Amino acid sequence: MKFRSRKAPQAMTDLNITPLMDLAFSLLIIFMISTPLLEQTIPVHLPKQDQNSASERPKIDFQVITINENGQIYWGKQPVDLVQLDSLLATLASQPEPPAISFRGDFSLPYQKIVDVISAIKRHNLKKLHLDTEVK
Repeated sequence: MKFRSRKAPQAMTDLNITPLMDLAFSLLIIFMISTPLLEQTIPVHLPKQDQNSASERPKIDFQVITINENGQIYWGKQPVDLVQLDSLLATLASQPEPPAISFRGDFSLPYQKIVDVISAIKRHNLKKLHLDTEVK
């Protein structure tokens, strides 16, 4: 009976990183797409609008003002009161080219709360105003 000697398996000297790079690029694309969707952190139930009357938001700089269902006003993500909002709007109005204002108000708010914020915007002669709604 003859025994054949077996060769020992050779160690792999090259590491194939192609699948790892594919995964990294896939995750990068997923995060790039989903990150803008995470910007709206203040939960607000926006008023409804018909699909036909909805228009695309132009690609310009926005300053977001939000009022949640409890009547709390937010400048971006920072809670403010009407006095602080007024001073922030004054600072915004002093810029040579102020950004547009995106106003998000909960649909259950008393109308007076919305009018108070819009009055503050008008007082500082800021004319670029976008009222956010949900499409039905």
